[in-house]
Amino acid sequence: MTTEALPLAGRVESAEVHFDDFDPMGIVHNGRYAVLLERALTKYWLSQGWDFDPSRSKLGDVVLAVREYAITFHVPITSLGEVAVNFWLDKVGTSSVVYGFRILSADHTVVHADGRRVQVSIDRVTGRPKPLGEQLRAAAEPLLRG
Repeated sequence: MTTEALPLAGRVESAEVHFDDFDPMGIVHNGRYAVLLERALTKYWLSQGWDFDPSRSKLGDVVLAVREYAITFHVPITSLGEVAVNFWLDKVGTSSVVYGFRILSADHTVVHADGRRVQVSIDRVTGRPKPLGEQLRAAAEPLLRG
């Protein structure tokens, strides 16, 4: 554990830890870390104009399915309140994106967990992979890790 703020890549969004996120041992259940990441990613993509309804989305008809999720746990989250979720894109492919992420304390001094998540763009009609749209690529660009 460190006591100084960690360098950040990509974007940081806050996520709220709720009472029902805890397991019987008094720590955030391992499965809830994926939810914390999802909440942070959703905040970002909503700010970029994404919407479930393609007619309202500024990014076009975007359906991204999680293909892979890997996480390493470092320090348990033991209290209610806000955490910081730091995420970035390691790669933007033809039809997929690879995120890196860290779940941090609100003051960015403790890494609770880190990992990666791969998502694939899916055609809503065929259910098959499809190329990422240009609007999505443009909105993803600030997340690319240098």
